Amino acid sequence: MRCVIARFPFHLTKGGVLETMRGVKPEPVIGESVIIGRRTYPAKQVGQVITRQDRRDFTAGEVVRAMAQLGFTCPDPHQTAAPQRVPGPLQQASALLGTPAAV
Repeated sequence: MRCVIARFPFHLTKGGVLETMRGVKPEPVIGESVIIGRRTYPAKQVGQVITRQDRRDFTAGEVVRAMAQLGFTCPDPHQTAAPQRVPGPLQQASALLGTPAAV
């Protein structure tokens, strides 16, 4: 598939991306990311490895758009909030009873 990243055309395939990213250790994810195989990579790292360009030459959005077109999962960084803890029965009963009165 033809993708344009940093104003340069690239012919990418899903298999080619998988092969290129094999053996690459993911950096800590801050912001936009791409899930390749069982690993989650920052979008900028994927773009740098695949295009061999400096990370300043392209945006994370360009990489996410290209990877999504190839069929990779690109989770939205704003929707990946931490799951809320559900209080157990003991915590619920404690909340209903309130705090002990001061003597």
